[in-house]
Amino acid sequence: MAAVPSRVPEPQLKRQLSLLDATMINVGTIIASAIFLVPKDIAGQLPVSSLAVGVWIVGGLVSLLGALCIAELAAAYPEAGGQFAYLREAYGPVWGYLYGWGSSLIINPASVAAISVGFARYLAEFVPLDGTGIKLVAVGSTVALTVLNCLGVRLGAMTQNVLTFIKVAIVAALIVAAFALPGGSVSNLTPVWPQGGLGQFVGPFGVAMVAVLWAYDGWIESTYVGSEITNPGRNLPRSIVLSTVVAITLYTLVMISFTYVLSASRMAASDRVAADAARVVLGAGGATLVAVAILVSTLGANNGIVLTAARIPYAMARGGLFFRWAGRVNPRFDTPVAALLAQGVVAIVLTASGTYEQLYTYVVFASWLFYAMSCAAVIWLRRKAPQVARPYRAWGYPVTPLVFVAFACYVMVSTIVQSPRDSAVGVLLIAAGLPLYFYFHKRASAVSRQPSAGGDC
Repeated sequence: MAAVPSRVPEPQLKRQLSLLDATMINVGTIIASAIFLVPKDIAGQLPVSSLAVGVWIVGGLVSLLGALCIAELAAAYPEAGGQFAYLREAYGPVWGYLYGWGSSLIINPASVAAISVGFARYLAEFVPLDGTGIKLVAVGSTVALTVLNCLGVRLGAMTQNVLTFIKVAIVAALIVAAFALPGGSVSNLTPVWPQGGLGQFVGPFGVAMVAVLWAYDGWIESTYVGSEITNPGRNLPRSIVLSTVVAITLYTLVMISFTYVLSASRMAASDRVAADAARVVLGAGGATLVAVAILVSTLGANNGIVLTAARIPYAMARGGLFFRWAGRVNPRFDTPVAALLAQGVVAIVLTASGTYEQLYTYVVFASWLFYAMSCAAVIWLRRKAPQVARPYRAWGYPVTPLVFVAFACYVMVSTIVQSPRDSAVGVLLIAAGLPLYFYFHKRASAVSRQPSAGGDC
């Protein structure tokens, strides 16, 4: 019998991330610039302190429902790619592919581009930068974070931990200063309850809710590195739930503290709510501290996205639904270097062209569609695959997924009503990936039909 040459196994991603790492990835991605910017929009829509604070609590609880659902899927399918794997298992490869296509080519690179530009604009508070300079700094930050995460997942996670600890500490310091130092007043919290009933605020509350849910987005990031988290059945669901609870606490306290210092009317009229509130209690140095906080927040959020999002095209390639090079792991650094570099290139192109804002607007509808489908998959997979081990089961099932899906549908309907053209373009952009899906699917099927190599007896 002729000897069959042994085949060297391809390098795989390794489980190196702890519960702390996974939690900090999520917290660092959730808390970006929205915590400093969205309160102005909330105060404009809801000039009543109980409602302005309440919308953050309600939005946080809705996000927590989604987190509980995704936690079950993450524990049951601790694979790279997160939602790509869940949608594939629940509804078939085409849905996993469409999610991966939209996330890898549009949603995540556009997010990286937008956040990097935000970082550069706040850096201009300290270093004079014109429009070209802002784009160059934004591109430079994307290159630096991409290279850093190519050099090892531990290096990327350590960077994320440090940046997240710093940003949380600064935000906590701002909250404490608002109440402990002179400048704020309980009278700024009035009116506490709306005169004339709640009916007049039903519409504004819904508009504010969309902004709040956007601010909470990011609690799913750790699922993308599911194949690199140690003890995933325990640590993945805990990281998702813990990070969401931390975000709810910080967002709620920030809204209360800003209102206590400025009042709702002053917040609604301010273009830089956080800086104005800090200036009241800390003087001129307060605005500088806020600018530093935003720089750290945006850099940390982008590091989290860069680290995790590249695992989506990696997972697609491993499943035969993307270019093979994207599924390769560098044997020295144990990272998907090719996928990281490709993601960086797309983000840089979007940054330089300035198209990231419009693209992100287009895919808001699609992103919530995938959220709804993922949470509905909890119900479907319990029926379809009851034999799969579920180390964690969603608390409150089946109410939990049903309520979140209902809210997700509300967000989608609101998006369609407010921006029907953008929603339609978003769906078309996602559907534009179908020709490539059929190509990859056909190629993968052809490979699977080939007879395995063997020796002659």
